[in-house]
Amino acid sequence: MSRAIDGTKRKNRRAKILKLAKGFYGDRKSNYKPAKDAVVKALDHAYVGRRNKKRDYRKLWIARINAAVRAEGLSYSRFIDGLTKAGVTLNRKALSNMAIEDPTAFKAVIEVAKNALKA
Repeated sequence: MSRAIDGTKRKNRRAKILKLAKGFYGDRKSNYKPAKDAVVKALDHAYVGRRNKKRDYRKLWIARINAAVRAEGLSYSRFIDGLTKAGVTLNRKALSNMAIEDPTAFKAVIEVAKNALKA
């Protein structure tokens, strides 16, 4: 039995890889073998990046909250402890946005945390 070299399955598989490699540099965009390696690596990095993005945003929110809270004479960890004791269940994304967009409301939340720490 002869070997299919120009069959549609093979062409479609290669076309799919080359489509994913569009925009890559040099042979990585037009030759199948380097394109395949580059696409596998790119997809692997994308997978990891989607998980790292969540960490990075959380770090950003914490840094913003910390900066806003320290201006009021409190540390981030004490602030979060106060919110926990007060029973406030705002997440860090919401707290970060509040610190930027509505400082007066954020100051009220800081006061709630401070009062819970005193009690």
